[in-house]
Amino acid sequence: MALLQWLSDNFNPSMLFASIFLVMVLTFFLMGKSRKTKFNLPPSPPKLPIIGNLHQLGNMPHLSLCRLAEKFGPIFYLQLGEIPTVVVSSARMAKEVMITHDLALSNRPQIFSAKHLFYNCTDIVFSPYGAYWRHIRKICILELLSAKRVQSFSFVREEEVARLVHRVAEHYPNTANLTKMLGLYANDVLCRVAFGRDFSGAGEYDQYGFQKMLEEYQELLGGLSVGDFFPSMEFIHSLTGMKSRLQNTFQRFDRFFDEVINEHLNPDREKKRQDLLDVLLDIQKNGSAEMPLTMDNVKAIILDMFAAGTDTTFITLDWGMTELIMNPKVMEKAQAEVRGIVGERRIVLESDLPQLHYMKAVIKEIFRLHPPVPVLVPRESMEEITIDGYNIPAKTRYFINAWAIGRNAESWENPETFEPERFMGSTIDFKGQDFELIPFGAGRRSCPAITFGTASVELALAQLLHSFDWELPPGIETKDLDMSEVFGITMHKIADLIVVAKPHFPYKNT
Repeated sequence: MALLQWLSDNFNPSMLFASIFLVMVLTFFLMGKSRKTKFNLPPSPPKLPIIGNLHQLGNMPHLSLCRLAEKFGPIFYLQLGEIPTVVVSSARMAKEVMITHDLALSNRPQIFSAKHLFYNCTDIVFSPYGAYWRHIRKICILELLSAKRVQSFSFVREEEVARLVHRVAEHYPNTANLTKMLGLYANDVLCRVAFGRDFSGAGEYDQYGFQKMLEEYQELLGGLSVGDFFPSMEFIHSLTGMKSRLQNTFQRFDRFFDEVINEHLNPDREKKRQDLLDVLLDIQKNGSAEMPLTMDNVKAIILDMFAAGTDTTFITLDWGMTELIMNPKVMEKAQAEVRGIVGERRIVLESDLPQLHYMKAVIKEIFRLHPPVPVLVPRESMEEITIDGYNIPAKTRYFINAWAIGRNAESWENPETFEPERFMGSTIDFKGQDFELIPFGAGRRSCPAITFGTASVELALAQLLHSFDWELPPGIETKDLDMSEVFGITMHKIADLIVVAKPHFPYKNT
């Protein structure tokens, strides 16, 4: 306290900032020197004082990191502000990180935005490795996202796919904003499964501002805010406006969760069947005395499902339909397969899906070129490890560039071309065993919602292929489509996909 008082009395602001700057410079050089002498680190591009390699991330880190990998190899080292960071960009290196050293790299860095949004990181994705994380992951795998539980909600997917078809069909012969409709579909499936009702009726989707909330969420959690690389200077988050944005987004989610939880706790509520929030509230009420769940823990877990479950399904379908429209031969082949299996029956059933081999190859190719999370949620080492002959200290952050791995010429022929045929007759899958294709990660920290997400994508895509013939609006060609991306924790297209969808079957608007 005496030191603070002395600084207040004797230093003006410019002197204070100059002092901070000097300390940072000295710290930077001393840390750099000690790391170099003690550890055999992977290759690294030249650094700048203070910020290190932070300037090399750019606005599209998955692209910047991919270009750096082309120059420095599949594993390289960056000093991002105060954070030592290793980036891996090949299937072989990804396996080292997620399988060989899985336990040592099972921790998560405490990202400022995640602490504020996820109730101090008590969700599944960002929770530190330990007893609590193992407890809630077990709950998710056994109680919330098991194959049996996912199957029990097949009626929701079928009903919401039918609503999606209706929304699209009623626009013909005019254009339809398919992006917005796919967002509604993904949100409705998740809300009905998690909360027991959808929020698209009576304008509630727009009233709650779900789309804006999700966009803010995915931008804020990109994990690449400047302040996250200077944890000793948390005030940076206030200077950049990040803290106020986080507080605003958190409050909106929190009010929404309070509302749906109060609805579920109402003894007079009519409950037709158990949803995921019911399951969590039962566990919270009757769960283990050794590790009880608080209401904030319940909210954190639900936020994981709400945001990730909506976003990844929507992004995959949006990119998928865009790629199919840009590749008409692939579209024709996929439609022929679906229509050959389903025939004149208008509705695709989930029992039809195992027979749609080419469509499944299409989905794998979508995941390869457009992984919903382009740079997987970072890991943090709990101990010193050796990878590919390099000694890397504890407390190092690890980025796995799934986007670059999906386009790595060592793993794929014609990596930039949309070719689902590459997966026909191939055993490569996205379940975490084949490291060329890791949209959901692998190892202990892989996404537990693979089965849920895949089911929502497959049924919707099959039905859209079966029910409509797709064209771009008059005067628009595939070369006119804006394929640019918005980088965040997930990766949206900037531009909405506007289409003309001609019903394959006679349609009556009822």
